[in-house]
Amino acid sequence: MLNHILNHLGEDRAAHFGAVTPPIYETSNFAFPSVAAMRAAGKGEYDTHFYTRGNNPTTAMLRAKLAALEGTEDALVFASVAAAMAAGVLGCVRAGEHVVAVQKPYAWTRVLLRDALPRFGVEVSFVDARDPRDVERALQSNTRLIVLESPNSLTMELQDLGAIAALAGPRGIRTLCDNSYATPLLQKPAEFGIDLIAHSATKYLNGHSDVVAGVLCGPRALLQEIFKGPLMTFGAILGPFEAWLILRGLRTLEVRLERIAATTARVIEFLQDHPRIERIYYPGHRDDPQRELALRQMRGGSGLLSFTLKCESLAQVERFCDALRCFLLAVSWGGHESLVWPMAVVLSGEHRPNAPVPWNLVRLSIGLEAPEVLIADLRQALDRSEIPQSDEAGQ
Repeated sequence: MLNHILNHLGEDRAAHFGAVTPPIYETSNFAFPSVAAMRAAGKGEYDTHFYTRGNNPTTAMLRAKLAALEGTEDALVFASVAAAMAAGVLGCVRAGEHVVAVQKPYAWTRVLLRDALPRFGVEVSFVDARDPRDVERALQSNTRLIVLESPNSLTMELQDLGAIAALAGPRGIRTLCDNSYATPLLQKPAEFGIDLIAHSATKYLNGHSDVVAGVLCGPRALLQEIFKGPLMTFGAILGPFEAWLILRGLRTLEVRLERIAATTARVIEFLQDHPRIERIYYPGHRDDPQRELALRQMRGGSGLLSFTLKCESLAQVERFCDALRCFLLAVSWGGHESLVWPMAVVLSGEHRPNAPVPWNLVRLSIGLEAPEVLIADLRQALDRSEIPQSDEAGQ
């Protein structure tokens, strides 16, 4: 079934001269044989090809595959996950209503919730959400949406999706979960009752670090509302070429995740026994306080992990990252290449001991390189960045 979705679903090869790889419909517009045909198409733009801002054969093929992967009725695609999350939120709330959100969502989701929504009369409460009771206590009579991200992409915290969906459903509250970390192969939030599922297709779904894209999966009726509202109004659409590149990336999604997960396990085995490593953040890891939930809710971990470095200053964190040779310093993740991103990037030389994210946290995205190569790189960087406490005292 998975092979069929990734490699065959929606690809009508008979209509494309038997082409093994589907063509790109790189067109903005579609012509009609009559006024009546054009009128009919314009009335049903969600399903017909009228103007590429709304629908396009290449993006329609991608939508069908993504919905099938998540087990939802339909999917919409956007120019970024920020656009997908914004469309999902704006499609569910209006002025005078209330949103409950996880404390540490993706940065631009947080900006949307913290800065943009209150300007238009929507109140937002941020909660820890690792305990469903925290979510329940934050609910108000006007709560209309719960925004989740499980796991999140820094400290890998999970939410109990089934328990939160059970809180929301009877109250008429919709739920939206960013599932970028796990992909539909490792977690299907719809199976737990979550209404809308978002993805940064930039990450594993595409997997080649050459596309920025977002996805929103869910019930057809709700997505039709979002299509007619935020998507068509703001126009943050995904172009046909980018959709085609993601279709290409999906071909290898399963094998890439399998290789990445195996390499990640080897990297974690090395890190967890290294004296310079303070703590590892990874769903299902032996020291993960949410290990039981991760094993119950997910089918495994991907290639994103974080750890805290035993050190006394941000300078040591920076020296470690600067010493890496195979891990590229870059902000995204989920591609074929291995990356490193330290919290030190946003701290600008300042310690924040009580911050939600530890100042000495370093995030790795494991790619397709050989595990031996990555481990050797980490080992030499850890060795080169280790400085006696006496040498750090003057900094």
